[in-house]
Amino acid sequence: MQSIQIPEERVAVLLGEKGATKRRIEKETKTKITVEEGFVEAVGDPIGEMTAIGVIHAIGRGFSPHNALRLLNEDNTLILISVTDFANTKSSLERLRGRVIGEDGKTRKTIENMTRTRISVYGKTVGVIGSYENVEEARNAIEMLLSGSKHTTVYRNLELMETAGKKA
Repeated sequence: MQSIQIPEERVAVLLGEKGATKRRIEKETKTKITVEEGFVEAVGDPIGEMTAIGVIHAIGRGFSPHNALRLLNEDNTLILISVTDFANTKSSLERLRGRVIGEDGKTRKTIENMTRTRISVYGKTVGVIGSYENVEEARNAIEMLLSGSKHTTVYRNLELMETAGKKA
Protein backbone atom coordinates (compact mmCIF):
# COMPACT_ATOMS: atom_id res chain seq x y z
CA MET A 1 0.00 0.00 0.00
CA GLN A 2 1.25 3.49 -0.92
CA SER A 3 -0.38 6.79 -0.07
CA ILE A 4 -0.11 10.47 -0.90
CA GLN A 5 -1.89 13.66 0.09
CA ILE A 6 -3.19 15.98 -2.61
CA PRO A 7 -4.83 19.42 -2.29
CA GLU A 8 -8.58 19.26 -1.53
CA GLU A 9 -9.38 21.28 -4.68
CA ARG A 10 -7.72 18.58 -6.84
CA VAL A 11 -9.74 15.65 -5.41
CA ALA A 12 -12.67 16.27 -7.80
CA VAL A 13 -10.24 16.23 -10.75
CA LEU A 14 -8.76 12.93 -9.51
CA LEU A 15 -12.19 11.35 -9.21
CA GLY A 16 -13.45 12.66 -12.54
CA GLU A 17 -17.01 12.68 -13.75
CA LYS A 18 -18.89 9.88 -11.95
CA GLY A 19 -15.53 8.47 -10.81
CA ALA A 20 -14.31 7.82 -14.37
CA THR A 21 -10.75 9.12 -13.88
CA LYS A 22 -10.22 7.16 -10.66
CA ARG A 23 -11.60 3.98 -12.31
CA ARG A 24 -9.29 4.43 -15.31
CA ILE A 25 -6.22 4.80 -13.08
CA GLU A 26 -7.32 1.70 -11.12
CA LYS A 27 -7.85 -0.29 -14.31
CA GLU A 28 -4.57 0.76 -15.97
CA THR A 29 -2.46 0.16 -12.83
CA LYS A 30 -4.42 -2.83 -11.45
CA THR A 31 -4.83 -1.10 -8.09
CA LYS A 32 -7.66 -0.15 -5.74
CA ILE A 33 -7.67 3.57 -4.91
CA THR A 34 -9.40 5.09 -1.89
CA VAL A 35 -9.76 8.84 -1.38
CA GLU A 36 -10.58 10.49 1.92
CA GLU A 37 -10.27 14.27 2.46
CA GLY A 38 -7.29 14.66 0.14
CA PHE A 39 -5.53 11.56 1.48
CA VAL A 40 -5.23 8.99 -1.33
CA GLU A 41 -4.23 5.32 -0.96
CA ALA A 42 -3.36 2.85 -3.72
CA VAL A 43 -3.34 -0.89 -3.02
CA GLY A 44 -2.09 -3.49 -5.50
CA ASP A 45 1.18 -4.90 -6.74
CA PRO A 46 4.17 -2.64 -5.92
CA ILE A 47 4.78 -1.44 -9.49
CA GLY A 48 1.08 -0.71 -10.00
CA GLU A 49 0.95 1.19 -6.70
CA MET A 50 4.01 3.24 -7.62
CA THR A 51 2.58 4.08 -11.05
CA ALA A 52 -0.85 4.97 -9.61
CA ILE A 53 0.72 7.24 -6.97
CA GLY A 54 2.79 8.94 -9.69
CA VAL A 55 -0.34 9.68 -11.75
CA ILE A 56 -2.22 10.86 -8.63
CA HIS A 57 0.74 13.06 -7.62
CA ALA A 58 0.73 14.67 -11.09
CA ILE A 59 -3.01 15.38 -10.86
CA GLY A 60 -2.42 16.84 -7.39
CA ARG A 61 0.23 19.15 -8.85
CA GLY A 62 -2.15 20.64 -11.41
CA PHE A 63 -1.90 18.34 -14.43
CA SER A 64 -5.05 17.31 -16.27
CA PRO A 65 -5.87 13.60 -15.96
CA HIS A 66 -5.09 13.25 -19.69
CA ASN A 67 -1.55 14.57 -19.21
CA ALA A 68 -1.01 12.77 -15.87
CA LEU A 69 -1.92 9.44 -17.51
CA ARG A 70 1.17 9.85 -19.72
CA LEU A 71 3.03 8.52 -16.66
CA LEU A 72 1.54 5.09 -17.41
CA ASN A 73 4.21 4.89 -20.11
CA GLU A 74 7.34 3.81 -18.24
CA ASP A 75 9.48 5.99 -20.54
CA ASN A 76 7.87 9.11 -19.04
CA THR A 77 8.65 10.76 -15.73
CA LEU A 78 7.45 13.65 -13.58
CA ILE A 79 9.74 16.27 -12.09
CA LEU A 80 8.84 19.20 -9.86
CA ILE A 81 10.75 22.46 -9.72
CA SER A 82 10.22 24.58 -6.62
CA VAL A 83 9.67 28.21 -7.59
CA THR A 84 10.40 29.22 -3.97
CA ASP A 85 14.04 28.23 -4.55
CA PHE A 86 14.22 31.25 -6.88
CA ALA A 87 11.82 33.66 -5.11
CA ASN A 88 12.17 35.31 -1.72
CA THR A 89 8.90 37.26 -1.53
CA LYS A 90 5.29 36.52 -2.43
CA SER A 91 5.37 39.14 -5.20
CA SER A 92 8.54 37.66 -6.73
CA LEU A 93 6.90 34.21 -6.57
CA GLU A 94 3.96 35.54 -8.61
CA ARG A 95 6.30 37.30 -11.04
CA LEU A 96 8.37 34.14 -11.60
CA ARG A 97 5.27 32.00 -12.10
CA GLY A 98 4.20 34.56 -14.71
CA ARG A 99 7.58 34.32 -16.46
CA VAL A 100 7.16 30.56 -16.87
CA ILE A 101 3.53 30.81 -18.00
CA GLY A 102 3.99 33.84 -20.27
CA GLU A 103 1.30 36.00 -21.81
CA ASP A 104 -1.75 33.81 -22.52
CA GLY A 105 0.38 30.74 -21.71
CA LYS A 106 2.67 31.36 -24.69
CA THR A 107 5.97 30.67 -22.88
CA ARG A 108 4.69 27.44 -21.33
CA LYS A 109 3.34 26.25 -24.69
CA THR A 110 6.57 27.15 -26.49
CA ILE A 111 8.71 25.17 -24.02
CA GLU A 112 6.23 22.26 -24.19
CA ASN A 113 6.40 22.21 -27.99
CA MET A 114 10.17 22.56 -28.20
CA THR A 115 10.83 19.85 -25.59
CA ARG A 116 7.86 17.56 -26.30
CA THR A 117 6.75 17.73 -22.64
CA ARG A 118 3.70 18.83 -20.67
CA ILE A 119 4.12 21.59 -18.06
CA SER A 120 1.91 22.61 -15.14
CA VAL A 121 2.47 25.71 -13.02
CA TYR A 122 0.54 25.13 -9.80
CA GLY A 123 1.05 26.79 -6.42
CA LYS A 124 4.75 27.04 -5.67
CA THR A 125 5.87 24.39 -8.15
CA VAL A 126 6.35 23.85 -11.86
CA GLY A 127 5.74 20.24 -12.90
CA VAL A 128 7.06 18.66 -16.10
CA ILE A 129 5.98 15.33 -17.63
CA GLY A 130 7.82 13.72 -20.54
CA SER A 131 10.68 11.42 -21.44
CA TYR A 132 13.73 11.66 -19.17
CA GLU A 133 15.81 13.50 -21.78
CA ASN A 134 13.03 15.93 -22.73
CA VAL A 135 12.17 16.64 -19.09
CA GLU A 136 15.79 17.62 -18.44
CA GLU A 137 15.73 20.02 -21.42
CA ALA A 138 12.51 21.58 -20.09
CA ARG A 139 13.94 21.77 -16.54
CA ASN A 140 16.99 23.60 -17.87
CA ALA A 141 14.81 26.10 -19.77
CA ILE A 142 12.49 26.69 -16.79
CA GLU A 143 15.38 27.13 -14.36
CA MET A 144 16.98 29.62 -16.78
CA LEU A 145 13.73 31.64 -16.80
CA LEU A 146 13.43 31.46 -13.01
CA SER A 147 17.05 32.63 -12.72
CA GLY A 148 16.27 35.71 -14.81
CA SER A 149 17.42 34.75 -18.32
CA LYS A 150 15.63 36.49 -21.18
CA HIS A 151 12.95 34.47 -22.96
CA THR A 152 14.80 34.79 -26.28
CA THR A 153 17.96 33.37 -24.69
CA VAL A 154 16.01 30.39 -23.35
CA TYR A 155 14.36 29.73 -26.73
CA ARG A 156 17.70 30.01 -28.54
CA ASN A 157 19.25 27.57 -26.08
CA LEU A 158 16.40 25.10 -26.71
CA GLU A 159 16.86 25.45 -30.47
CA LEU A 160 20.59 24.75 -30.12
CA MET A 161 19.84 21.64 -28.04
CA GLU A 162 17.31 20.54 -30.66
CA THR A 163 19.75 20.91 -33.58
CA ALA A 164 22.54 19.23 -31.58
CA GLY A 165 20.17 16.32 -30.90
CA LYS A 166 19.38 15.94 -34.62
CA LYS A 167 23.09 15.78 -35.51
CA ALA A 168 23.81 13.06 -32.93
